[in-house]
Amino acid sequence: MDNFELPLNSEAIKKLLPHRYPFLLIDRITDVNVEEKFAAGYKNLTVNEEFFNGHFPGQPIMPGVLILEAMAQLSGVLGFLNSGNRPEDGYLYLFAGIDNVRFKASAYPGDRLDMTAQVISGKRGIYKVETTAKVDGKLVASATIMCAERKVN
Repeated sequence: MDNFELPLNSEAIKKLLPHRYPFLLIDRITDVNVEEKFAAGYKNLTVNEEFFNGHFPGQPIMPGVLILEAMAQLSGVLGFLNSGNRPEDGYLYLFAGIDNVRFKASAYPGDRLDMTAQVISGKRGIYKVETTAKVDGKLVASATIMCAERKVN
């Protein structure tokens, strides 16, 4: 894992992902197991999140597509930590597809969205990753995310 020590805070995450506020949707990486191709992390949801202003006024709920994006970002971090490739070497992980999406509950201001990602297969730079998002141990969403590792320069 190079010079990365767990937990990875937002500054370490920004060294791996191109996303920035307000679109960086991971606050911390809490666990990585390279042998098992597994990572866990979380996003603290505060009432100040921009998306809560319009989704929905008076009854704020984190949009499902942003929960999926957060899980995809965790998958990208997992890809970098497993491969050893880095953005400064011209690598990027792109969201390539999604299957088996299920939403089971909602996430609200004040919640901590705990996420997991585990690579289940990989071929020619395309990885399938099983992901989950939970709040207080209760499943909020799950999906199989496909990430594409690309050399961009």
